[in-house]
Amino acid sequence: MESLLPERQFSQKWHIKGLLTVVLVILILFGSGQMTGVSTDFSWDQFWQILIKMTQPDWSYVSAIVTPILETIQMALVGTLLGTIIAVPFSLLAARNIMKNAVARGVIRFFLNLVRALPDLLLAALFVAIVGIGPMAGVGALTVFSFGMISKLFYEAIETIDDGPIEALTAAGANSIQTIVFAVVPQVFNQFLSYFLYTLEINVRASTVLGYLGAGGVGLYLSQTLSLFRYDRTAIVILAILVVVIIVDGISNRLREALA
Repeated sequence: MESLLPERQFSQKWHIKGLLTVVLVILILFGSGQMTGVSTDFSWDQFWQILIKMTQPDWSYVSAIVTPILETIQMALVGTLLGTIIAVPFSLLAARNIMKNAVARGVIRFFLNLVRALPDLLLAALFVAIVGIGPMAGVGALTVFSFGMISKLFYEAIETIDDGPIEALTAAGANSIQTIVFAVVPQVFNQFLSYFLYTLEINVRASTVLGYLGAGGVGLYLSQTLSLFRYDRTAIVILAILVVVIIVDGISNRLREALA
C-alpha cells in the first residue's frame, strides 16, 4: 500500500521553496533598510515607560472627548453623504451601458481616476490649508475621498445590470431620466446602499486620523495628548476610537448583510 503512494521530492519534503521565500523577504527588508538609511536604534526603556503610562489611563478625560467623538462620526456621515450625492450623476455618465459616447465616458473616467489618486491625508492637508483647522476641512476631505471611491463602485454596479428593462422602456418611448429611474435604480438600489455603508465604515476610521492633521474630530485630541506626553490620556483617546470603530463596523456589517 505504501509503495503506491508517490514519493515527495526533496524540495517538497523540506519546504525548500517556502524557506527560500522567507529568506528572500528578510534580505529584501534588510537591504531596503540599509539603502533608505533606517536607524536600528530603538529605546526599549522608553517603549516600556510609554506602555506603562498607557496602561494607567486617566478616566477623567473621558468626558472631554465625548464631543470630539461625536464630531468625528458627524464628519464621516456628512462627508460620505455629500460624496455619494455628487457621485451618483458621475457614475451614471461613466457607465458603459448608460453613456454611449466613448469620448465623454473616457473623459469622465479619467477625471474619476485623478480624484481617486489623491490620498485622504493629502486631501486633509489641502483642505486645512484652504479652510483652516476644524471639522470643515475633514468634511471636505472625506467628501472628495468618498466621491472618488463611490463613483467607481457605482458605475461598475450599473454596468452589471440587466439591459432588458432599459431596452423595453426605450422601445416604449421613455426618455433617459425615466429609463434611469424605473430601469436602472431599482436594480442597483441595494448595492448602492451597501456601498454607502461600506464607505461610511471606512470614513469613520479615516476621520480619526485626519483630525491628527488638524481636520477636526478626535484625532486633534490624539495629537495634543501625544505632544504633551500625556500618554494616560492618549490611551483614553485610542480606546474611544476603538469602541466607535467596532460599533460602526458591527452596525454596517449587519445592514449590508440584510441588503445582500
